Amino acid sequence: MKTQRISNTDLTSTRLAYGCMRIAGTWNPAELTPARRENAHACLIAAYEAGYTFFDHADIYGRGMCESLHGEVLKQVPSMRKDIVIATKGGIRFRDEPPGTVNRYDFSYEHLIRVCEGSLKRLGIETIDIYHLHRPDVLMDPEEICLALEKLHKEGKVRYFGVSNFTPSHVDTLQKYLPFNLVVNQVEISLARLECLYDGTLDQCIREKLTPLSWSPLGGGWLSERATVEDEKRKHLLEEMDAVAALYGYDRSTLALAWLLKHPSRIIPIVGSADPARLKWAIQADEVELTREDWYRLLVAAQGHPMP
Repeated sequence: MKTQRISNTDLTSTRLAYGCMRIAGTWNPAELTPARRENAHACLIAAYEAGYTFFDHADIYGRGMCESLHGEVLKQVPSMRKDIVIATKGGIRFRDEPPGTVNRYDFSYEHLIRVCEGSLKRLGIETIDIYHLHRPDVLMDPEEICLALEKLHKEGKVRYFGVSNFTPSHVDTLQKYLPFNLVVNQVEISLARLECLYDGTLDQCIREKLTPLSWSPLGGGWLSERATVEDEKRKHLLEEMDAVAALYGYDRSTLALAWLLKHPSRIIPIVGSADPARLKWAIQADEVELTREDWYRLLVAAQGHPMP
């Protein structure tokens, strides 16, 4: 795969990232069977051997199991650590943690320190390459966040920081208080989710040199070659994707990823398959050179109306 520099850092990443949310095969720790553990290890090793160098985690994925499983693999394959970028996220709290509370977001100083240190312990590493604030906490105090992030950075626990699902105004507000640059914004963008093209998110990424990461680049699966839909707008998009994909000799899923790679903000799509055999097909997206005409053909089909 081709590589690119993560903006505002000395980190280099492949143009596709591997998303680790599904590797445990369950969100219930009691259901982590030996077979599921073995498959998770196989997924991580397959991604590494296929050439992926960016691994995306969050403390909540599998309620911590996904980070722990990766920590186990890093012990088995210690050479992996120096070759990859490890990113993880914190700030989401589940319901009943502690008992009687609702699910919520928490960027308090104490919580950010605690969950980041928990991620380090589960991953079995000394430093997280990129630590994301997961979803905007409506009660977030930028000065309090700044104190937490500075502490984590000064103690060598985090190299760089990013955000996830932040609007441009959220990014601007937080950045004003930070003594260092945010480096990524992980957002939902795909042919099924176009808002970031028009709400200023990708414009800001270009202007401020933030690398955008795309979660759910296949629209939760309905953009893949396996999907069939009844909705006429979506059906038309899939038909157009198939027609364009045939021109290039690739499948629908590969085309969906290639469409994201074409954008000048240098989006890194996060591939999240828990099937080791399917990890390799995604790499082909890095070979597709869509013309502007075909890129717009897909955009028009996705939005369901001509350009104004």
